[in-house]
Amino acid sequence: MELELNVTYITLDGFVQVYKYRYLYFVIMFTVYILILCCNSTIVFLIVVKKSLHEPMYIFIAALLLNSVMLSTVIYPKLLIDFLSERPIMSYSACLFQFSLYYSLGGSEFLLLLAMAYDRYVSICKPLQYPVIMRQTTISILLALAWIVPSSQVAVIATLMSQKEICSFTFDGLFCTNTIYKLLCEQLESIIVHDMVIMFNVAILPVTFIFFTYARILVISYRSCKEVRRKAAQTCLPHLIVLISYSCLCACDVISGLESNVPKTVRLIMTLQIVTYNPLFNPIIYGLKMKEIFKHLKRLFCTVKMN
Repeated sequence: MELELNVTYITLDGFVQVYKYRYLYFVIMFTVYILILCCNSTIVFLIVVKKSLHEPMYIFIAALLLNSVMLSTVIYPKLLIDFLSERPIMSYSACLFQFSLYYSLGGSEFLLLLAMAYDRYVSICKPLQYPVIMRQTTISILLALAWIVPSSQVAVIATLMSQKEICSFTFDGLFCTNTIYKLLCEQLESIIVHDMVIMFNVAILPVTFIFFTYARILVISYRSCKEVRRKAAQTCLPHLIVLISYSCLCACDVISGLESNVPKTVRLIMTLQIVTYNPLFNPIIYGLKMKEIFKHLKRLFCTVKMN
């Protein structure tokens, strides 16, 4: 009983007319979650099973799609429960845990895109050195760093926040994002500094590097033969589209967290776009635009149809 009394609960107040449309919300979001799981898992399954896809580029794509599944699983189950609850609540410790996972996996997305850009850069700009540079060890290190670096940095902020007192118990959101800072009794400079460091390390720096590598690829492709230009366009364009769309969604997340005057309906729409658009968009882009993946998808669905 004492343990229950010591738990601090907060109310999630980002829902708009949830009582009136709760079942509609639930059906839509449950359908989206199933689609996210099926679409991403199908392509990951193909990359794991098909030996022709056991290349660094496809391994990074599988990691990116797996990251989307994990990020969605951090959000959707609790969101679906809240739609059917009389009063959406969450313990403060659970909220911090969700906050940590959300931004850790969100940061991993940028670093995985960085690894993919580096792979394309070596493949197109240094083709003779590609087998030496992009060895299994290099791939493993890049994947490990993509997940360890953001999680270790976000854990510092979560630890700092867990030690501070909160004065508000109503959270203006559907799940725990950077809006959680508004629950604190005082705004801490240490948290703001850590936020800026994390944003630089896992967002600004990777995006700058990615655009630099693609600029180099563009220059080298322009000077090369038609076949090199075709290969560059075919493999780099999907990555670039995914990067731009994800960067825009992250900008929306930052704005909604910092700007307190955003109407609740607008905040709801922005939040739902963040959690639905990218996890569905990625497998569609890679499934349709990556020639080898599309070929295997076509065979898979033709086999299923014949059976």
